[in-house]
Order: sequence, then structure tokens, then C-alpha cells
Amino acid sequence: MSAEYKELLSSTMKHEDLQMQRIRDAVAMYFRYVMLSHRWEGSELSLHDIQGRVVYDLDPVGSIAKLKSFCETACNKGYRWAWVDTCCIDQTNNVEVQQSVNSMFIWYRHSALTIVYLSDVSPASQPGALASSAWNTRGWTVQEFLASKFVLFYQKDWSLYLGDRSPNHKDSLAIMKEMGDATGIDSQALIAFRPGMRDAREKLQWVSARVTTWQEDIAYSLFGIFDVNLPVIYGEKKQKALGRLLQEVVAQSGDISALDWVGQSSEFNSCLPADIISYKVPPYTLPSLSEDEIQTSVYLLRNAKTMESALELYTLLDHTSAPCFANCRLHLPCIVFPVMAVRQTHTQGQDPHATYEVYPDGLHDLLITTEDKRIPSSWTFTTRQTFLLVRPWDRSFLELPNSAELSGLTELPDIADDMQSEDEFWSAPGTPLVDSPGGSLDAQELVDLQRALRLIVRLGQPFSAFLLAQQHGGEYKRIASDRTIIAHVSDVAFAQDKMDVRTLEIL
Repeated sequence: MSAEYKELLSSTMKHEDLQMQRIRDAVAMYFRYVMLSHRWEGSELSLHDIQGRVVYDLDPVGSIAKLKSFCETACNKGYRWAWVDTCCIDQTNNVEVQQSVNSMFIWYRHSALTIVYLSDVSPASQPGALASSAWNTRGWTVQEFLASKFVLFYQKDWSLYLGDRSPNHKDSLAIMKEMGDATGIDSQALIAFRPGMRDAREKLQWVSARVTTWQEDIAYSLFGIFDVNLPVIYGEKKQKALGRLLQEVVAQSGDISALDWVGQSSEFNSCLPADIISYKVPPYTLPSLSEDEIQTSVYLLRNAKTMESALELYTLLDHTSAPCFANCRLHLPCIVFPVMAVRQTHTQGQDPHATYEVYPDGLHDLLITTEDKRIPSSWTFTTRQTFLLVRPWDRSFLELPNSAELSGLTELPDIADDMQSEDEFWSAPGTPLVDSPGGSLDAQELVDLQRALRLIVRLGQPFSAFLLAQQHGGEYKRIASDRTIIAHVSDVAFAQDKMDVRTLEIL
């Protein structure tokens, strides 16, 4: 019976009105625990290696020395409990492994302290050593650091990194700058990360260059970051593990940014990448219009025919279903541009890549470089197979009040506040008010019309496209490209009047 328990028991006997909160606080203080974040090296101790044995009695060699030093460091800081992934999980128990993988983020988040051990950083190291440590190359360490609220970095000899004796290295501007430079993660996320689906593409880029001992772990180590709970199936291989995760992200959030990658397609689904490294290249940033440019373009579109068709298209896209997966098949709402012809331009020696000229209807001709062998060297629309160039539909273009969170925007334009009066909106020079469709419109109808015209303007801008090849069963497969495919609308009138909106089934 511990001294703390005796003291608490004595207090409850002497003070019958002792508040339950004090008991809870005492219990929580006693059971505070420390987590270790480290790089696995060589033969690490398992649960069966130490079960029933006193750690301090073991010979301090190899991984035993690391375990002993970790426990001593935690004890010297006043903690009674410590946890390390090598020997606190029964790796032979599949149920326990499943629970542990899905609970890892929460365990680190609730820890009183996470000790990060940098085994390759010597005591004489200068600022910048943290950034080059192998700890910063491992897959699991991203989640471990982001989940933890209190972190201390220790060097090879178990001295504090750079001698920084602050109680929490997340409060150190110098150390957090090193972490930001090394990981590409913004300072706000490093210090106060919130798990969830938002900014999915950015999170995937954070881990795109990371490696794990077990190939499936590159996906499993992201479960906590995206706040998902999925089966853990070691042996399924990384493409299926990553595919299941990305499928869940798209299905739950409707966010299609995870489909924005370059490289090779996954066997799980051709719209997903075969490897996490496909997210390493930042998404192509398309030139954006300023608010003044959008308003000018909207002004030029104000005629009865354009406005009527804009409203029809807006309504159609507003009622389009969200992207979803079913049995590894992606049902993706798209704006479709048929490809009229494809011609191979050249190949260089043994280079497996080939470059093709693609001629889509309604878009400017473009070049695509790919290793995919499904494209014939010469193809025209008259042949039996169909190729499509598509624009995956992004609901944030509707500028609805709830679209900002989905798209990652901090805010959307307040169209209602910026709306002109009805007379001002309709009466462009030389355009009488009576030309407005349906006559007088109320305030909400004006807002809807403004959004519809803004949508037409945005759909006329360059966009990131997918090339799809139709399969025998009518489904499609994505032709992976080595570079982002940027498509340019050839005629804004085409983009409005002949817009083909479909939900395609992609294998």
C-alpha cells in the first residue's frame, strides 16, 4: 500500500465532506505516465523478454540500456509509470496489437510527458542536429510527436537536447523551428495538433518521405492523425493498407484532395497512389483570380441566357452526390470532357515513359507523360475504347456556408453582404432591367444567382485533370501521369452550355 494511498484514505476518513474531485485528482496524479518516442534499432526487447523481471537488474547492453535509461529518466522526473512500444505490447496477440495501433494516438495525447530519444545525436551536436536525426525519417514518430502535448528531446547520452531545460520543448521557439524546417509541418500543428480529416492532402505530404519497418505501418501510423479506427491486417501489403485508409478519408470527408498525386496507380484503386511518396510533390497551385477579377467577369456574364443556364448548372452540381467507395470502386462526380484523339510523340531510348498529345473536346490540346501501357500509340474517337479527361467536382466551388471547412479555407466570400441592389446588379450599361430572367428577384435569389455566375467564372479557369480509360464493363481506370495534368478551357461558353456532369465508376 503506497504512502499516497494511505494519505488519501486517511483524509477521507477524517473529512466526510471531502469532494470527489480531490480523489479523482489524487488518482490521476498517481497514475501519470511517460511515453517514449524513438527509432527501433537492432533487436529490441519484447514483452516476453522482460515479463516477470526487474528492468534495473538486467545487464545494460543493447536495447536494455535504452530501456533502463528511459525508466530512470522518467523516475527522476517524479513519474511512476512509463510505456514503450517495444515491450508494452504483446506482439503475439492480434487483438492487443489491433487495439494498440488504433489507440496509439490517444495514449500519447493523454501522457503527462513524451520523451523523444535521439540515439544518433551526440552531446556535442550543434543546433540543426535534430533535423538530420533518423528519428525524423520514421513513420510512427510523426503521430507520436503531434499527439503529445508535453515533449522533451534527449540526446544519445540522455542529456537534454542543446541543454534546453525548459519543461516542454514544444514551447522552445528554436527547437520548434528546427522541427518545422525538418518536417514541413506548420508551427500551429506542431504545437497544438487536432486530428481529423481536414487538410488531408497536406497531412499526407508530411509523411510522404517517411519509412517504416513493416510496410503496412505507413498507413497504420496515420490512423490517429486522421482520427479513424480501421482493422489492422499485417500481411495485406502497403497498397491495400494505404488504399483502405484513403478510401475512408474520402468517404467520410468528401475531400478529393487525396486524389491529387503524381506517380503510379494503386492496385487497390487506380485513383489512389501505389506509394505514399506520390504525395511528396506539393499539389500544383493554380493561378487564382482576385475578388475584383471575379466580380468583373461576373459583370460581363450578365445576360438572360447566360444567367438562366448558370442557375441550371449550379442546381445540377449542388445536387450531385458526394464521392464514395464501394468494394474498392470509387464513384466520383466529375465534369467530363471527351477525348477525340491521342497520339504518341516520342520515347527516349530505354525510358519507360512515353509522351502523348491529347485532344479533348472543349479544352486546349495538352501533353501527358506516363508509364501506363493502356494508351495506344495512335487513337481516335472512332475506335471502340473511350478516353475521358475529367475534372473531379469540388463542392467548395458552390461557396455554400459549410464549404469552407471541407475545402480547408478559413472563410468564404460573404456574397450577401457584397451584393449590389437589384437595379445595380441587373442594369449594366445598355442592359435594361426588364431583361432579368423572371422579372424581380428577392434577396436570396440574387445571392443564388451571384453564386451561380461566380461558379461559371471559376469553371472557366485552368484546372487539375484526370485522364480515364474506359474498361470492358463500362467502368473506368485512371491513367497515372508523372506530372500534374493542367487543362485549359478553350471556350467559356462551352464550359457553360455543354457541361457534361456525371458520376463515374472508377476501378
